[in-house]
Amino acid sequence: MKDKPRILWVGTNPGGGGTETHMITLCSALADVGAEVHVFVHPQGKIAESLATSQVVLHFGIFRNSADLRGMLALGRLIQKLRPDRMVGSFSKEYWPLALLSRLHGCPLVLFRHMDLRLRPSTRWLLSRWPLRLFAISEYLRGRLIDQGIPPARVEVLMNPIQLQEFHRDEQARQSFRQELGVNDVDLLVGFVGAWHRGKGVFLLADAIDAAHAQNPRVHGLWVGGGAHEEALRARLANKPWHHVLGWKNPVMPWYSVMDVLALPSIEPDTFGRVCLEAQACGTPVLGADMGGIPESFAVDRSGLLLPTKGERGGRDTILRLVADIPLRQRLAAAGPDYAQRFDADVIARNFLAILLP
Repeated sequence: MKDKPRILWVGTNPGGGGTETHMITLCSALADVGAEVHVFVHPQGKIAESLATSQVVLHFGIFRNSADLRGMLALGRLIQKLRPDRMVGSFSKEYWPLALLSRLHGCPLVLFRHMDLRLRPSTRWLLSRWPLRLFAISEYLRGRLIDQGIPPARVEVLMNPIQLQEFHRDEQARQSFRQELGVNDVDLLVGFVGAWHRGKGVFLLADAIDAAHAQNPRVHGLWVGGGAHEEALRARLANKPWHHVLGWKNPVMPWYSVMDVLALPSIEPDTFGRVCLEAQACGTPVLGADMGGIPESFAVDRSGLLLPTKGERGGRDTILRLVADIPLRQRLAAAGPDYAQRFDADVIARNFLAILLP
């Protein structure tokens, strides 16, 4: 064993979703707590861009699919050069190449599972039988993997990390941006951050905000993000001045302080709710759907409230409850930062190393 544990994390997907964010966050934290971290990543991807200024060492390559021989050869040469203590993978198209290379080079393999998708028979066999460590990002996802035939003893849970130093309450942003939006202190600004996709419940939330606004005009909506159903959502919100449609914002952190509550009203199961953690770290209560792994991302009835997953009436009533009960909002907001602390990336990175390299 080297003075520092040497980790090689492979993730050549160029996107910028939750799996990529998890890899970026945990790799950075592992380096910060003393590991020597190398990554094999797409040269133009979000992961490479985000890790460029970190202590993580970047190596570039691409896996176009699970049978990409060129990608396997390039990664094999890197493994021979680095001799890592552990190799880690996050994307299913790379599971089999990593499994074969780990066996060939005698490098223990760790795989993360993020998506709640039906396992192919070959993937189910790999995750059930191959010598590796398998981590799910939530208890919900662990249960789903077990339901698909993965032996319970094979699936571990590592909490989804967040870089807490990047998220904090910003009262100056709250005052200035709310003034620009024309939102008063007495108004309730319900925010959404993320993909504008039907499965995320964006249309259900829009209807709930409209129904609440019809009964109390102090209710407003704030929309940060974009995506597959952006055009339809913008059309739904057009000519409704109580909706403030911003699109993507970078950084997003100040906007959590601008809103009074963050809503994640998904109608299809999410394996976790990272935006809920980010909002709580900024002292903003959350409304999370009672579905998938979302309830694991906040303290139900302490830092947030559950949302029903069908019909806008339940969402409307919850929003109206919050606009009328300021002490409740204050209690939920005060509990958020403490809850988010348990997902601190440095703590989780140390736990991860202790599990892998006792």
